[in-house]
Formats: sequence, structure tokens, C-alpha cells
Amino acid sequence: MRGPPAARRWVLFAAWVLAVAVAGAAEEQRGVVAAQGPPQRRHRHRHAYAAMMYMGTPRDYEFYVAVRVMMRSLARVGADADRVLIASADVPADWVRAMREEDGMRVVLVENLRNPYENNLGGINKRFKLTLNKLYAWSLVDYERVVMIDSDNIFLQNTDELFQCGQFCAVFINPCYFHTGLFVLQPSMDVFKGMLHDLEIGRDNSDGADQGFLVGCYPDLLDKPMFHPPEKGTKLNGTYRLPLGYQMDASYYYLKLHWHVPCGPNSVITFPSAPWFKPWYWWSWPILPLGLSWHKQRWDDLGYAAEMPVILMEILMYAVIITITRLAKPGMTKLCYNRRSEKQSAMVHGLIKMSTVMAIVAAYAIPFFIIPRTIHPIMGWSMYLLGAFALGVLVSNTFLLPLLAVLTTWLVIVGMLLVMASPWYHGGVVRVLAIFGYAFCSAPFLWASVVRVMDSLQTMLEREPFFTRLGEPAPEAEFSKLH
Repeated sequence: MRGPPAARRWVLFAAWVLAVAVAGAAEEQRGVVAAQGPPQRRHRHRHAYAAMMYMGTPRDYEFYVAVRVMMRSLARVGADADRVLIASADVPADWVRAMREEDGMRVVLVENLRNPYENNLGGINKRFKLTLNKLYAWSLVDYERVVMIDSDNIFLQNTDELFQCGQFCAVFINPCYFHTGLFVLQPSMDVFKGMLHDLEIGRDNSDGADQGFLVGCYPDLLDKPMFHPPEKGTKLNGTYRLPLGYQMDASYYYLKLHWHVPCGPNSVITFPSAPWFKPWYWWSWPILPLGLSWHKQRWDDLGYAAEMPVILMEILMYAVIITITRLAKPGMTKLCYNRRSEKQSAMVHGLIKMSTVMAIVAAYAIPFFIIPRTIHPIMGWSMYLLGAFALGVLVSNTFLLPLLAVLTTWLVIVGMLLVMASPWYHGGVVRVLAIFGYAFCSAPFLWASVVRVMDSLQTMLEREPFFTRLGEPAPEAEFSKLH
């Protein structure tokens, strides 16, 4: 397993090139942000786009980054309105300062509203406990209209015409219930106090969160007319349904791999999916093609300087692992076993095999969990593949396993990423069939690698009793089990 000098030099050179490239990208992003400078404070507008943030979930930082990217995307499309964040009082002060000074938001600090339906939220839905803080949007009486938005929206074009809608307007992405990821409202302290009273008396709530509560407040919205912006900028009165183009569910895209929603302008993409498939996670692309759209906006508006120190540290760590493993003598396991043949047993062999399998699984799992979650997908997958390769080489050298068999899964993952990222599919169905076809063709190779690893491990265990104990002279064997 000792690598030739040329191989060692290649590993070191590749690690150095990758480190320089990532460091250069980080420096470039810092330069772009510094050149742009913090957004200038503007005068108070009559209208506002508002989002909320609260603490207490395992993904607080991810939502903090998501809010910043979304609010900057509003400035990018030329939104002529204030950008307001309704933040719970326990949001870190440095986050509040960054959103105020660097992003130009107006941050309104509030106390969390008590959720009387908390006991109805089970399991993963506990993360929705504080979503009733959205009701504070009705208290923003400095504005004539407010568009309340979730952080998992991507704005494709200006939507200021929404400020012409009535007292409450929302989109139905579900046939029966409107979606509260984006809705228009007219602030009113009377309405706000009425909603607080409804919370106190425990108004019926179908899901225990903000959507179920607001559906109960506006039960007849489905029967209301569709919103069409009036001429000359006049405002409508009453309640309206918004066209689907203002809340295009990302799942609509995956069927044809392009947008064509006939209801209204195709203005806003929303991601009402499982939390682990939100677009800001590095693994969202190419598994979900739209993940790259969100990261493109972050790259342009915010950069990735915050994650770069961790990335550079991981690159250095993996480079050290590869170098030491290639330079070390193989057979480290020989120093760990009791080599008296009478001590060997099926239990010991079983434990060694289990340890080997767990080590291989860990080699592919550990890099996934230590990469910063909101890094760019290309950087994230590059770091994952580098980490899995480094730890795979380490496992191969430690347990005397054939390197190709250990890294077969690595090669299959690389191929799967290329298949998923291909831009030449004519539709989502073709893409899914291609992915399943690749998985079907890869399965025999994965099974063969597992068999090869177990055979190699069994051979090592059978030969193991003939190894000498550390410090003992080697006995003269008259025969070998293998001959």
C-alpha cells in the first residue's frame, strides 16, 4: 500500500491547488461585498415586504442566511418597498446588526406569541410552534399594505403590484387551503387585537400553526374573485385569491424542468417541502435541480466568506490524512490482534468484520455531516468527495482491503451526480428514469465490491494466526494455508 513518490506528490499538489482555489474564491467574494458596500438606508415607504425569524429550531442559522438572501433578492428585482423583519427578542444581536446595517432591513423585535395549540403539534411539526408570530404583521400600521413572505421564496421578478390587493389576499397551491408562504394584508391594530383574542379563546386550528389559524380567520377565501392589478395603481378593497404564479411550488418545475404556470406572472418560487430539501442546503443540487438557483443568488448577493475557514480546515485535514496514509506502512491491524491461534473465535472474527463494515460506512457518512450546510453545492460535493476518498484510503490501509473495492461506492456516487446534473433532459420523467436506470446498472458493481471486501477480510483473518506477536521471532512454518 506504500504509494510511489509520484503519487504522493500528486496528492499533495491536488490538495494544494484545491485549497488555493477555494481561498481565492473566498477572497473574491469578500472583495465583491466590500466593493458594493452596505446597502444605503432609504426613506420609509408606504408598503413593505415582511418576513419573520425566531429561535429554538435546529436550523436557526440556515434560516438566518435564507432570510438575508431573500431580502437581498427583493432589492435585486427593484422592489420599491421597505424590507421588514419581525424578529423574536432572542435573535442574536450580531445577526440583527448585520441585517440592519448590511442588508438595509428594518428589524422589529417582538416577544413570541404563546401558541395555545402547541400540544397538537407532534414530532417534526414542533418547529412550527412559533409561526404564529406572523400575526405581528397586522401591527405594522405604518404601512398601507404588507406582503408577508416566508424565507424559502425566490423572487424572479418585481411583484410590487401586490400592494394594490385588498385587505387579505393569498394563493391556493392546495385545492382546499391557501398557502401562507406569501400573502397580502392591510395592517390594522383592531384586526391584530382580534386575532390575539382568538388565540386566547382557542379558535379552531386545523394544523396548530399559522396556516391553520389564518384559514380559520378567512374561511371563504376560496369563493373570492381572482386578483388582477387595477390600472393607475389604485388599491382594491376586500379579499382576493392570488394567481398561482405568485407561489409556484418547486415540485411543478420538476415535472417538465422549466416553468410554465399559466395563472398570472411567474414571479415567485416557493419550497414547501421537507426541511432537509430546502434550497439553501448544499446537497439540494443536483438532487433537486432548483437548488442551484438559490445558491446563485447567494453567490451574487452575500458570498460564502463565513463558511470558508471551516472549508479550508477540512481541506487541510483531508490532505494530511491522505498523505500520512500513503506514507505509512500497511497492516496497522497486525499490531492490534492477539495472534495466538487458540484465542481466535467466531465472535472475534465477527467483531472484526462488523468493525470493518462500520468503518467503511463512517468513511462515507462523516464527511457529509461536517461540511457547513449552507455552502455552495459545488463546494459541498467537492468537499464530500475529497473527504470520502481520504477516509476510504485510510480504511483500506488499516484493514488491508483492496482500494478499488472500498472506493467503488465513491465512483458510483460521482457517476450519480453527473447523471443528476446533466442539463440535456427533456423533462422530469426522463430524468427520473435515467437516475433509476443508472442505479440499476450500478447495483451489480456495488454488490461485487461488498463481496470482494468480505473475501479479502476473510483471507486476512485466516492468515492472521500465522502472524507473529509483536516482539516475538517469526516461527518457521512448514506449510501455508494458502498453498
